[in-house]
Amino acid sequence: QVQLLESGGGLVQAGASLRLPCSSSGRTFSGYPVTWYRLAPGKEREFVAVITKSGHTYYTNSVKGRFTISRDDAQETVYLEMTSLNPEDTAMYSCNMDKYWGPGTQVTVSS
Repeated sequence: QVQLLESGGGLVQAGASLRLPCSSSGRTFSGYPVTWYRLAPGKEREFVAVITKSGHTYYTNSVKGRFTISRDDAQETVYLEMTSLNPEDTAMYSCNMDKYWGPGTQVTVSS
């Protein structure tokens, strides 16, 4: 059984940083792209960042230069490093690999 699990969310002030790990059990991340999405109240789910199986990264424009996605296949973990957080980043952040999703971790940024 494949399970993804996010962690690292919390309540922070604007300008703070957070690192969100996404860990996998039951299937290795290697050989798959892994994507972070976020869902804010009243909005549709939004693509945040993806890291391909070869390590290429892509970001939505609003997080470019502030967020960094990375992977450690040996640790079966993908990270989303978030800096200069602002209230517009408030959302439930979820990771996705293939057809599998984690339950998400809440990030709340206060002004």
